[in-house]
Amino acid sequence: MTQLSCIATTIGACVAVMWLHITVQNLHLKVQLIMTNAVNPATISRPFGNYNHGIKSGPLGRLVVTSGQLGLALDGTCASDVRTQAEQCFANINAILSEAGCGPRDVIRLSAFVTDRAYFADYMAARDAWLEGVAVLPASTLLIVSGFTREEFKVEVEATAVLQD
Repeated sequence: MTQLSCIATTIGACVAVMWLHITVQNLHLKVQLIMTNAVNPATISRPFGNYNHGIKSGPLGRLVVTSGQLGLALDGTCASDVRTQAEQCFANINAILSEAGCGPRDVIRLSAFVTDRAYFADYMAARDAWLEGVAVLPASTLLIVSGFTREEFKVEVEATAVLQD
């Protein structure tokens, strides 16, 4: 082997090692970017339900924001009970998220609205079932409102998700 080919082989090996190092770093960076972390400061009271006060996600990703989803099925029907309406809201949200390329694990915030305080437990049961198995629960807000566009609607849910690139 000539001295020049030895130098070329050494440079090639260094470039290969550098490329491998950069690739490994990029994989590590990619793993860091898709992670979300719960934010529950010790300086405020703990969440009193199955949610987190805040969610911190990586610096890259695209937001997926749903409109408020009502308990309206594809055929235009609406169940009379809150639990079934809430389950339909989450089914609709799931369809939107799936179409966008994400799912419940990518949700960072839920905002929900019910028309009566008595509906709290049924909504929470549907929400918790939908989020079952999600490692980092989203921030969540539930408000009691006076009503929606049609009298039969008792619950509405909005979701914000981060689609990781």
